[in-house]
Amino acid sequence: MEDSKNNCPQSGKLTSVETEGKTPQEAIKKALSTLGVARREVEVKILSEEEKGLFGMEGARPAKVRVTLRKNKKA
Repeated sequence: MEDSKNNCPQSGKLTSVETEGKTPQEAIKKALSTLGVARREVEVKILSEEEKGLFGMEGARPAKVRVTLRKNKKA
């Protein structure tokens, strides 16, 4: 599930996205797919880890991450 997106006002491209998944890795993968970039091109902040339900079952609360494009440094 995507919670929010930030757009670059100059180009109209996404620069940041928040996603949820069963694990942080799954949420990161979804965000990379949404942004259409490789892992090395972004910064990742884990907003919350997943919480297991009763008896360790998955799904009580999904992991949530914010993935932001790194700014290009001009030489």
